[in-house]
Amino acid sequence: MKPNIQFILNATLSFLGLFFYCEYVIYFLVLRDCDWPELEQSNIDHSIKPHNEDPVRVMVLADTHLLGSRNGHWFDKLRREWQMYRSFQTAMTLHQPDLIFVLGDLTDEGLYCSSSEFDYYVKRFYSLFAVPEGTKMYVAVGNHDIGFHYGISPYLNDRFVKAFNSPPVQLVTFRGNHFVLVNSMALEGDGCFLCRSAELQLSNIEKILKCTNGTYAGKCDGKKKLSLYSKPILMQHFPLHRETDIECTDYDAAPIAIKKNRFREKWDCLGREATHQLLNQLKPRLAVSGHVHHGCTKKLPIGDGLEVTLSSFSWRNKNNPTYGLFTFTPNNYAISKCAMPKESTIINLYIFGGSWLVLWLAFSVYMGTRRRKIKFVWGTSTV
Repeated sequence: MKPNIQFILNATLSFLGLFFYCEYVIYFLVLRDCDWPELEQSNIDHSIKPHNEDPVRVMVLADTHLLGSRNGHWFDKLRREWQMYRSFQTAMTLHQPDLIFVLGDLTDEGLYCSSSEFDYYVKRFYSLFAVPEGTKMYVAVGNHDIGFHYGISPYLNDRFVKAFNSPPVQLVTFRGNHFVLVNSMALEGDGCFLCRSAELQLSNIEKILKCTNGTYAGKCDGKKKLSLYSKPILMQHFPLHRETDIECTDYDAAPIAIKKNRFREKWDCLGREATHQLLNQLKPRLAVSGHVHHGCTKKLPIGDGLEVTLSSFSWRNKNNPTYGLFTFTPNNYAISKCAMPKESTIINLYIFGGSWLVLWLAFSVYMGTRRRKIKFVWGTSTV
């Protein structure tokens, strides 16, 4: 093989190796460090009867913000979607969850895109976040999908509900664990077409839980009971009411300057009244949310449970995105946040790896040229 062909082959394979590592291998190396959390005996709720079913493994992510035609460059869209696709599919391979919840803002421009573009959104979402057979995915709606409360129309709401099977309030029961998904923008309490429906459904779920637990004061029929009572898990896009993120100490929490910013009710978090209504009606053991793009774990304002806010799943909103792994039984649960590859790490790998390869190639060219010169000079002197 001629030296110049060998050199080109080595250079090509080196750059392809760097590309393959940064765009594929690193996801396995980073995500394999995260595993399902183990249940602790100290966290058992002894007021709930033990259950013989296997624990439920749940993966939760939020704020994928798939870009549309208005915001972002085509390369920005390509880069972010590949990052989310590779992260999600690697997580599917490594973790194999039973259930997946996506907590809103699936789209970045869903609230004002055309019907044809929305259909394309739906197609892309199910392509990027395809799940294996036997794994179920549930979706909660976010403000970028249909708008904030006063910007939501029946048309925007209906097309999202039909596309993602995501009603304003939904009860999902799996192995004795009850998950309640709520449309955060439907909790305004003003009797609008969306709010009235959500209030009725929440009241119905409250009755079902109380009838199952034997604490309902009225009459219960068989349709109003579940096979087993356990405290529910609340899933929605908005965090519950809070003043700031100053108490948040998670490794993916907001920078200190952002932590100090005061939250605006019904924009950055639920209103105080809606928060109290949800917690008093459902009495959840855990609330999981997204929306603010930064992580936070704190105690519920009512009750003895926790609220976990997940950071954005996309590099576009967070340099160090995360997703959550949760292990549930009816009387216990455990939480683990999984760090995904940082965008800055990938960029630095390309910069330093690419620079090293360029220097190595330049050195190889220099040494090859020098050897040929020495050979030429030696051959001339011999003659």
